Amino acid sequence: MFDVDRETITDGPVSRVLLLLAAPLVAQNFVYVANSLVDTFWLGRVSEDAVAAVGLSLPIQSLLGAVVVVAAVGTQLLVAQRAGDEDDAGARRVGVNGGLVALAVTASVAVPVAVHAEGLVRFLGADRALAGTTATYLAIVVAVLPVGAVGDTVENCFTACGDTRAVLHVSVASVLVNLVAAPVLIFGFGPAPALGVAGAALGTALASVVGLGHALAYAAGIGRDTFRLTRDAFVVDAGDLREVVAIGLPLGGQRGVSELVRVLVVSLVAIAGGAAGVAAYTVGARVATLAIVPALGVQQAAQSMIGQNLGADAPRRARRTTAAGTGIVVAGFLALGAVQFLFAGGIVDLLAPDLTPTGRSFAALYLRILAVSYPALGGTYTLLAGFNGASRTRTSFVADLFKY
Repeated sequence: MFDVDRETITDGPVSRVLLLLAAPLVAQNFVYVANSLVDTFWLGRVSEDAVAAVGLSLPIQSLLGAVVVVAAVGTQLLVAQRAGDEDDAGARRVGVNGGLVALAVTASVAVPVAVHAEGLVRFLGADRALAGTTATYLAIVVAVLPVGAVGDTVENCFTACGDTRAVLHVSVASVLVNLVAAPVLIFGFGPAPALGVAGAALGTALASVVGLGHALAYAAGIGRDTFRLTRDAFVVDAGDLREVVAIGLPLGGQRGVSELVRVLVVSLVAIAGGAAGVAAYTVGARVATLAIVPALGVQQAAQSMIGQNLGADAPRRARRTTAAGTGIVVAGFLALGAVQFLFAGGIVDLLAPDLTPTGRSFAALYLRILAVSYPALGGTYTLLAGFNGASRTRTSFVADLFKY
């Protein structure tokens, strides 16, 4: 049902093709966010401090995610353009070189962060007890960051070629692993000891490893043939490496600026509100991440569609894709924001029923304020997709720099 071939991407009805491409990506991103919510859900049954530990690590994890973006999205945009130009050999070679960029860049930052995890969270304002718990969680999750980065890069190659279902399959497999592993490792079951916060991190790490294995199996031609890494693709190409970095670096900077702002906000929350404030922020941030999933899915689909159409020398169709995606997202986010505004308290109770009254009040207020901003936030994602798909990623960076 959601299969979209290259000819349809460059010649089919714009809105319909965009929605067909976006639907598995939206589902995949919901699965991805659900995977991140697993920790909050189970640790919310342990203690408020356990929830706060995950929340305090989120800004650092997200800041490191800016490094992942450089290779993952830079590779996606280049593969899409070469696929649109029917340069399949070049697209495969970019996939390999993008994976090398992902591995090298993320490993260079993951090691020092894992080693100095406790110092980083103390810098954010955590007290001694909370800093120790948070550092344990952060060190484990960051240690497998290079694995997740390579997996994301390979998945984005399938997205670039229009096979968005492959990405959904990989994400579903990963979240199923975490759904089983997290409660077992947090609370203990059979021979597995109760590890608490460390167990939550280990479940997340295991899910990343499974996701990479699944993506590589597809790239080897096991079960999929839309993007296949043949032996001739395994060539280190300096030109491809430079292009991936040149296109992805502004997007990484864009993500980095936004996360630096978040680090500042979380440090202020930790100082002013303590564990209750950070726990409330954790719930609010998780819900906000879930809410932007549709916009992110449409953005990812639009970037691939725009890149392929520009590769096929169809700039007018690329512009129509941007306009159609923006209209769809803004309309949907008006409705989504209204629902969140009305049911903010119930959402908090569902995710973290053991919050203190102060924490619950903070979280509900946070959700209502965010709900008002959703239409503008969603529309921005698809507008920037137009620039990204055209490799004008510096324009996206400058726009977000002004915003933050």
